[in-house]
Amino acid sequence: MQNYTVFVPRLITKKEYFAPGHRACIGCGEALAVRLAGKAMGQNVIVVNATGCIEIIASQLPYTSWQVPWIHTLFENTAAVASGVEAGLKAMIRKGRIADKETKIVAIAGDGGTADIGLQALSGAMERGHDFLYLCFDNEAYMNTGIQRSSATPFGASTTTSPAGKVSIGQVTWKKDMPAIAAAHNIPYVATACPSYPFDLMDKVKKGLAVKGPAYIHILSVCPTGWRCPADLSIRIGRLAVKTGIFPLYEVENGQYKMSIDFPKLLPVTDYMNLQGRFRHLKPDAIAQIQQTVNKKYGELRKKSSASLDYEQPGSTSEDRE
Repeated sequence: MQNYTVFVPRLITKKEYFAPGHRACIGCGEALAVRLAGKAMGQNVIVVNATGCIEIIASQLPYTSWQVPWIHTLFENTAAVASGVEAGLKAMIRKGRIADKETKIVAIAGDGGTADIGLQALSGAMERGHDFLYLCFDNEAYMNTGIQRSSATPFGASTTTSPAGKVSIGQVTWKKDMPAIAAAHNIPYVATACPSYPFDLMDKVKKGLAVKGPAYIHILSVCPTGWRCPADLSIRIGRLAVKTGIFPLYEVENGQYKMSIDFPKLLPVTDYMNLQGRFRHLKPDAIAQIQQTVNKKYGELRKKSSASLDYEQPGSTSEDRE
């Protein structure tokens, strides 16, 4: 484990930029993740928020939990609106209409607004090189509208539009790898995070804000309502997602992979899945298939991280690496 700060208590600001009083479900991992991200972002920021759980629970007119400038936009154009805000700020600064206060632009959306409906706008914004941070809060389905499947829903999970039954095991496709898609755009910074590891999450948000150009952070957000798990297990389930290798924590900085936390031995996926009702119908052969896929993908990620370390060795040559 290279980053010991994920468990070490540290002082953080008591200022709340995502204030209490919102209407999130009890145990909502996404609300906690947004709160932590807000502490890392600070006040000098403009937030562009797609339709989704956070927008619904935190911005009912005339009330809001946001203590920073905030814009609500649609599922499909979050990154486009963030691009426009960033370009508009640059133009106003260039023309001398406002002072350059180094205000940061942050776009936030759920997995549906990122991996499905908003993917085209996000890809375009990353390709054009807009200077903004994109945070995907992934609760693995369209939870706001009734727990419908998205392309980020994991294989085998039961949702209202991929229900488990006699002829189906639930979701029949594998979770879309959005961090890999973001990394394929050759942007400066990509990372995964989970509020069960709060300091790791906040450090990555700060890193994403600090880089010049687009940055993308994919944040696993436990949803007790949609995952059919006890509300008091959100933190535990998030940690188990990491410890089983189902949701590894890593960074991709300028194309170089680095594991944030690595475990000598992963816990079995059943430690994670058995706590959630959305997987309770799965039979041993399906679970074995999931375990095999997790092991394979985690091994591939380790190899990418090791290759990056080898590449960064000072004084090494191609002959040395061979």
